[in-house]
Amino acid sequence: MYKPFDKLKLHGFNNLTKSLSFSIYDICYAKNQQQRKEYLEYIDEQYSAERLTDILGEVVDIIGANILNVARQDYDPQGASVTILISEEPILENVDQEAKPGPLPDSVVAHLDKSHICVHTYPEEHPDEGICTFRVDIEVSTCGVISPLKALNYLIHSLESDVVTLDYRVRGFTRDEAGKKHYIDHAIHSIQNFMTQDTLDAYQMVDVNVYQENLFHTKMMLKKFDLSEYLFAIALSDLSEQEQVEIATKLQREMQEIFYGRNLSEIV
Repeated sequence: MYKPFDKLKLHGFNNLTKSLSFSIYDICYAKNQQQRKEYLEYIDEQYSAERLTDILGEVVDIIGANILNVARQDYDPQGASVTILISEEPILENVDQEAKPGPLPDSVVAHLDKSHICVHTYPEEHPDEGICTFRVDIEVSTCGVISPLKALNYLIHSLESDVVTLDYRVRGFTRDEAGKKHYIDHAIHSIQNFMTQDTLDAYQMVDVNVYQENLFHTKMMLKKFDLSEYLFAIALSDLSEQEQVEIATKLQREMQEIFYGRNLSEIV
């Protein structure tokens, strides 16, 4: 049975690095090129750098961290990126926290501190099938006692998550007062240990874990499929029964291919 560790009495600072990475996919069907263009414009507006900064700001509050710096950038024709440098301890000096335009695609930014949160968006469309897939990549990396796992459920529910792939890794080591190394400071058998019941009930899940390396991977796909929720600028009543079946098949195939990580010749 899952049971949290007792707190470790450490010698100095907790040097363990805990990284939680998401790839969150939203899938929809847009019937023609104009509708697909409008979908990408809608996504670009819904998930602008400003909106993503607000979401990540909530993550910072949830995990109990402090913002040191924000860099963000919207891209043309689509997409956005946000990077937030965070610390475990309160800010003791005057640090510029103003959100400013981030790096251009050919630039490199380095932050020398313990922790960070970043997000990148990837809108795209199938050239022939009418399928539009929007991917958001998020990484929450912390060092010390704060844990990115606290933000797990918030991020899944804050974005339109049809398919999610999650990676969690604990790196490095910290020492207790006797000098013994500890390579993890909390109990975990699966990322699912930290999900709320409504999340567990809503998704089909598969784990691929390497316990001896403190590597945890979970794939998630929504169990419920309602075609009307996947149509952009189209009413279900505007489609014939045959069209509904064909579109549903395309959408479910897209979701399953992302979930299984390979192209499928037919629905599994």
